[in-house]
This record gives sequence, C-alpha cells and structure tokens, in this order.
Amino acid sequence: MNATHPAPDTASVVIVGAGPRGTGFLERLAANLPELYGDRPLEVHLVDPYPPGGGRIWRAGQSPLLWMNSMAEDVTMFTDETVELAGPVRPGPTLAEWAGLDGQTFPGRRTQGAYLRWVYERAVRALGPAVTVREHRTRVLRVGGPREGRQRVWLEGRAEPLTADLVVLALGHLDAEPDDEQRELTAFAARHGLVHLPPAFTADCDLSALAPGEPVIVRGFGLAFIDLMVLLTEGRGGRHDDSGTYHPSGREPVLYVGSRRGVPYHSKIGYGWQGERPPLPRFFGPAAVGKLLGSAAPPDFRRDVWPLIAKELGFAHYHRLFTAHPGRTAMAWSDFEEKYAAAGPGGPESAALVAAAVPDPADRLDLEALDHPLDGVRYPSGDALQEGLRAYIGQDLARRHDPEHSADLAVFLGLLSAYGQLPGLGDPGPWWHGFFSYLASGPPGPRLRQLLALSEAGVVRFLGADLVVECDEDAGEFRAGGASVPGEWTRARALVEARLPEPSLERTRSPLLRALHRDGAAATGTGLLRVDPGDGRVLDRAGRPHPRRFALGPHTTARAAGAFTRPRTGGPAFRQNDASARAALTLLRDLARHPVGA
Repeated sequence: MNATHPAPDTASVVIVGAGPRGTGFLERLAANLPELYGDRPLEVHLVDPYPPGGGRIWRAGQSPLLWMNSMAEDVTMFTDETVELAGPVRPGPTLAEWAGLDGQTFPGRRTQGAYLRWVYERAVRALGPAVTVREHRTRVLRVGGPREGRQRVWLEGRAEPLTADLVVLALGHLDAEPDDEQRELTAFAARHGLVHLPPAFTADCDLSALAPGEPVIVRGFGLAFIDLMVLLTEGRGGRHDDSGTYHPSGREPVLYVGSRRGVPYHSKIGYGWQGERPPLPRFFGPAAVGKLLGSAAPPDFRRDVWPLIAKELGFAHYHRLFTAHPGRTAMAWSDFEEKYAAAGPGGPESAALVAAAVPDPADRLDLEALDHPLDGVRYPSGDALQEGLRAYIGQDLARRHDPEHSADLAVFLGLLSAYGQLPGLGDPGPWWHGFFSYLASGPPGPRLRQLLALSEAGVVRFLGADLVVECDEDAGEFRAGGASVPGEWTRARALVEARLPEPSLERTRSPLLRALHRDGAAATGTGLLRVDPGDGRVLDRAGRPHPRRFALGPHTTARAAGAFTRPRTGGPAFRQNDASARAALTLLRDLARHPVGA
C-alpha cells in the first residue's frame, strides 16, 4: 500500500476517487482488460480519503436514519443488454437481489455502501493476478507531467509523487468555497451572533447550533432538505407512528422552508411499469444531436435543445396515455402520432392537436405549469398556505402512487432518455439539472408522508414560492418572505441553505481541480470541467483532449442523470465508463508496444 513507484516495465493507472464512479470505472476496466490489454502487468492506485466502494456519500459512518432516494430494485452497478457499449456486458445483481430486499423498499445509505463495497471487491478480483491494486486513504493535491509522458500525482501527506501512465478523475460531488452572497450572510451572522449554515452535504453538517423550539429559515426544498428534516426530527428523538402522526421529542427546532418553486420535489413513483414502453428516443436522439452539433453556431439549450426535449417528453406522455388509457383520448393513436410528429415543437399547432385529442386538461402534459406550480397562487395568510401546501403534497402523493396516471412514469423514462443524449452537447446549465431532479429524482413517498405529519405537528412551516431571504441589520435577524403570502415575513436567528454547493472549478475546495484549472483545463460558464463526450478525456482551453487525463462524474460536462442506474434503461454512465476504460486500456497497450519516455 505504501509503494509510490511501479516497476519500470509495469504500466500504472491512478484513479482519483473510489466511490461509485471510480468503482464503476474499475468494473469496466476489468471487463475490457482481456480483449485490450491481455495479461500484461498493471498497477492501479485508488486515492480517496474514504473507503473504496461507498466513498464519502455512501460510507458506513453516517446516520442510519438516512435513506436512498431510489427503490432497491431500481439500483444496479452492472451492465445489461440495453446498454450501448463496445465492451462486454457483465451482468450482476441489483441492490435488491444482492441484499435480499423487497424491491419496493428504500434502503438505508449504509446498505447501499455495503453493496458498493462488494461491487468494488468483485471488480478487483476480476482484474486478475497480473493487476496489483493499491489503496491510498488520502487526497490528491495536483497532477503534473508532460502531455505525452508519464504523469506525476502528488498526494497529501507524501513527499514523493505517484507516477502513472494515465490518471482518471472520479471525484463525485465536491465542496466549494462560498460565493459572494454566502460570504455576506456568514459575515452578517457573525456580527449578530446568529447561525448560518451555507450549502453543504447535510449528513456532514454540525446541526447542534439549531436550538430546540427556535425558528430556523431553510432555503431549499429538495433532497438536502429531506435529510435535514429527518436529522432534526427523528434524529433528535421524535417518532412517527403507524397512523401518520408525529410525536415530537421537544428537541426539534421549527423549520420554515421555502424555495423558488415553494414545493418539495415530486414523490418517487410508487408502482412499476406494465405494458408497452414508449419507443425512445424519438425526437431527441443521436440524429437530432448530430444536427445540432453540425449547425453553424453552438446550440443554445433553451432555444435549440429544450424544445426537442419537451417534444420527446410529450411523445412519451401521450404514447402511454393512448396505449394504456385509451378511454381518455378522442383520436386514434396512429393519427395523433402522425400529426404530433409533423407539428413544430411547442407551437400552437401542437397545442391544438393535444386539445382535440385529449379532452380532459388534467391528462395533458404542461411542463411550464409543472415547473412553476405556485405561479399566480396567493394565500390570504400563512395558515392558509399551510393548508394549501398540505393539500398539494397529498395530491402529489396520491397521483404518484396511482397507475391510472402512468403517463407520469413514461415522462420519467423520457427524462432518462433525454439525459442520455446530452453529454455530446456539453453542459445544459443548472436549470435543466434542477428541473430533472424536481420531476425525476424526488424523495420516497414515505418521506413526503412524514413531511405532512411534521407540518400537522407544527414542526415544519411552509414559506411558499419565490423565497427571499434578507438581513435585518437593525433587528439583528434574518427574515424571509415570498410571493405566496404577500407582505408576510418570518424572522429567525438561524438560516440553513439546504442544497449542495454549485460546481465551480474556481471555488472548489479540491486543490486538484483548482490546480488543473490553473494549468489550462477548460471549464464551462457554470463551473464544470470540460471533457470529451466520447471518452472523457479532459479538454484544455483550446479544446484539445489530454491524452493521459480522464474525468468522469458530476464535476464534468458528461455528468449522468443520477448517482445510480435503473436496470434495463440503457445506462449512459455505464456507456461513459466503458468508453473511458477502453480508451485508457488502448493507450496502455500502445505504450507497452511503443514505450515513450517520461
């Protein structure tokens, strides 16, 4: 474990990050090794402060109250025949099959961490006797070396660098330094003795400063809020009973939560797929992406890409409605499909067709209304807002667990399909990722039922949409209000930003990424590391791929739809891992045949 240099005739790879993405790359490396590299000796270094497999997010050392946001049957680390890849398919068990779980349950994160550790150990065994794997429980500080020569990888706490023929960055989600707004809020809190928790991983936050019974303003209504909610209620001794009632411990603060939309992410869908699947992709597939890439000007996401995605989602929705619920339509599917294909994306012709073919407006897909559920909705008081949002959440739960609304599941499949096409177009920006998460990556239904119980118990209070947080210097307090109850403000001595830090190569707390950026690695305007969409090689500011540096995961422009892949959905992350592994092994094979000096 302590060696820093391989033997002179041994090729060497450094994988930075040994969580799910690093483990996935290792699995593809093992799968492709016999074909592309044979039984030549190879040394693989995995560098991560956290144990391999689970990494930071899925480590064993976290609260057992924290769940996955996916059902056990919807999580796999293994390829199947639906994945388009050049390497061999190596099937394996889903999380449910491996752990012997009911597929419809939402496992704890510790259970997922154990599954990932098993996958990692299986991948290491599959590498064979010619491959030596060395683990380093530390961080990488920087990578140097010539483009055409061996790379030098400096580790925290070690004087001598590792030397490697190539480096793979699989860093996962990263911490970031606060932006200007967060620094101002922190300074305000320090001046007045307040509590301000900036964007961070909720499971890693010290929540002890949030006092029992005291109001806490929470900005953010996504998955980070759900973790916060659990840790500050059940985590402080409260209890949910079987009747749906919450019994407080008396140690909970009062959470006043709001966001841009003012509502939580949509519940996970609580039923499986039955019958014919929509034939996806249809309007946003490789041909459409190729046309966009061939245009004279770089495509703009909202102008050029989003209309095609919206048409794809509409196709998935109506295909399901016509084929599974034909009694709620007024036209033959073949006629609708022909006219829908001919209509312009999102134009009046398409709207008129849908109005004629789908009598009930509730059966029509309105993406704008979905994205802004409280637009124009005003409540006369805060108490009326509480009642209104409890009704909204209850209706969402009912719909997402009712197969009569299975067109929602078809839209989910459409979102996955669209996400799989995007890496070739570069980073679509934060709006798309937020919209996708809101519709497709929400919390388990039981969590929203707990949220309703906490609202009834007065432990959670809703602030509504278009949340504004201000610093009141005279009063020495934070105050928050929104559009849902005009003129009503909530005051508190604590503010929590319930969201992950935005990716930023300039503000990241990863010294490795900061150094790469200083040395010429390209970044998008939204702070992501630019990579070649084909094989994940890191691009410089001139657009040149680095021959010996690869990057995969959420800090790159080729990030995938979620942390894990649902079985039999094509798995874009698997495709990316496979392409990168094959490119890496091809490089190593060519270097073995034609050595190049360091």
